[in-house]
Amino acid sequence: MEFGLSEEQVLLQDSVNRYLRTSAGLERSREFATGSDMRAKDVITGLAELGVTGLVIGETQGGVGLSLLDAALVAEALGHHVTAAPFIGSSVLVPLALQQAGSAAQQARWLPGIASGELTASIALAEQTGAREGAGVDCKDGRLHGRSLFALDFAADVHVVADRKQRLYIVAANARGLTARRLATVDATRPTGELTFDGVEAELLEGSKDAAVVRRLIDVGRVMLAADTLGAAQNMLNQAVAYAQTREQFGRAIGSFQAVKHMCAEMAASLEPCRALVWYAAYALDALPDEATVTACHAKAHISEVGTFVAKTATEVHGGMGFTDLVGLHYWFKRIGFNRQMLGSPESVREDAARAQALV
Repeated sequence: MEFGLSEEQVLLQDSVNRYLRTSAGLERSREFATGSDMRAKDVITGLAELGVTGLVIGETQGGVGLSLLDAALVAEALGHHVTAAPFIGSSVLVPLALQQAGSAAQQARWLPGIASGELTASIALAEQTGAREGAGVDCKDGRLHGRSLFALDFAADVHVVADRKQRLYIVAANARGLTARRLATVDATRPTGELTFDGVEAELLEGSKDAAVVRRLIDVGRVMLAADTLGAAQNMLNQAVAYAQTREQFGRAIGSFQAVKHMCAEMAASLEPCRALVWYAAYALDALPDEATVTACHAKAHISEVGTFVAKTATEVHGGMGFTDLVGLHYWFKRIGFNRQMLGSPESVREDAARAQALV
């Protein structure tokens, strides 16, 4: 079987990379991470002009209606440039939730604004992948009570929240009784928050009465996080190789030393197979639904561990410079660390894969 990207997919990723390289590189991410603004509006606008914010939204709602593999390619580019912009929650998971479980009225109200970049959306699914003390949301008489942690793309106009029964509700950010608080996480380039509900009026996405909807969103989220890690790890590898070629010790480039050669080669050999794994997992989400959960789990678990190895080793190649903000490697390092834990650690994700195969 020959598996590769189409010409259109290559052009899509190239276009996104070109924009991010010129307008949303490390300096912009550093400004965002060290500032008080929780929305990089200029970056959101630029991505909207490329069609990224409406990537998986149908054309009738103002989007471009592309596949989840296309979305994974964009996630990979965003991770590569450690971009400070909402995507996984706002442009992928929330639109999918609305299209799969929302009513026609709900889709018409929210999807066009998300597609155009005028609205951003967060999604809170963390309690579906790991119990946390004091966290969990219940719905009584159409009102939400409780607390949800680690809402993705937190600085949003609308939130989609899963309750304890795995049903999804949509809540406006300015709803009465809703308290939103930013959490201090390792990755400052992507605001993540806590949502507290005190009798908050919410709209049920009727289709989410089928628990398969939330399970699919988790699968998709895991693949997008894996793709983001793939891009971030590739950039760290590239930086390590470039540094090894120019940094000199004892009158020689350190890349000429066998130990450094081995470090770079081991990173490359570990990372390259991950690209096919992540792309296949993204492809399976649309084309091979029976394999989607298992491949999503394997992709998320494996790239999380490989990404951690690459992040550590690339930093070591840089020596003491690797820990400085001047080089900025820590932005990618922290992004990989956040992705590793979000929606399940490698250990818990592998347990989900075993459960999906009836092995436990």
